[in-house]
Amino acid sequence: MSALIDKVNQRFHRYLDKKREVREKRKLERKRDFKRSRDLYILLTPYFLLFFLFTVLPVAISLIFSFTYFNMLEFPKWAGWENYRRLFFEDDVFLIAIKNTIMFAVITGPLGYLGSFVFAWLVNELKPKVRSVMTLIIYAPSISGGAYIIWRLIFSGDMYGYANAFLIRYGIVLEPIQWLQNPDFIPFIIILVQLWLSLGVSFLAFIAGLQGVDRTLYEAGAVDGIKNRWQELWYITLPSIKPQLMFSAVIQITASLAIAEVAMNIAGFPSVEYAGHTIVTHLIDVGNLRFEMGYASAIATILFVMMLGGNLIVQKLLRRVGT
Repeated sequence: MSALIDKVNQRFHRYLDKKREVREKRKLERKRDFKRSRDLYILLTPYFLLFFLFTVLPVAISLIFSFTYFNMLEFPKWAGWENYRRLFFEDDVFLIAIKNTIMFAVITGPLGYLGSFVFAWLVNELKPKVRSVMTLIIYAPSISGGAYIIWRLIFSGDMYGYANAFLIRYGIVLEPIQWLQNPDFIPFIIILVQLWLSLGVSFLAFIAGLQGVDRTLYEAGAVDGIKNRWQELWYITLPSIKPQLMFSAVIQITASLAIAEVAMNIAGFPSVEYAGHTIVTHLIDVGNLRFEMGYASAIATILFVMMLGGNLIVQKLLRRVGT
């Protein structure tokens, strides 16, 4: 019996010794990796500090404030889940904002993403000079600060608005339509303007990615049995630009869920019957006008969770590209 116990003890000690050796090897490897990458860490330190101070820390503070009553005049008072209860059970305007935000995101997000890629794919096939001109034309709306004036002129409620003038001229309507005062038209106009503006950054990212695809991959694909452009797109082009696909998806999700400037400039603030009201415009109303910072932080937290969930879903979908 004692011999058996001695064998078990010996094996146990050997196991512990091996574990110590593995730990020591890992420590040495980490030290070596750190020494090799020390300069890289030093260069990244300023960015990490700025990222922590201006992104991570504000998000954490906002999350804490969302559980408090804070009106900018008094010291924050702990309120628990009261802000979230008010949002979902007492604030009817917030429920309208969520409905509008989801509708805008579901329509403008995927359509803007697909539109950016399709335009980039088509423009990439053009000659270099023509491609440069078309890239500028497609990207221009996203950097045109006064673009809302054009759309307000198009959908002006008098007979001088371009839409009304066209419809009256051809006898489709007899009197001007109040486009921006009618809650039935406001959401569709916001969607149209948002789609027009959403082709900028994503379009440039896709163009850059397509320009960087190795052309020899297409020759190799032809040898391996790829027969048409759709197979080239799925098995070669899309897998080669996965970083750009992910970047553009994040941009589109963020932009579609954070629609506010378009809604306020086109439909006013607040819009008629809250037809153009979104989570961000509600956040501006509560935080910037009423100074209910605890309540506003709860709204911001919900928006953050929605964006995070959307990004995680897109990541899972993009992993299937090319498989």
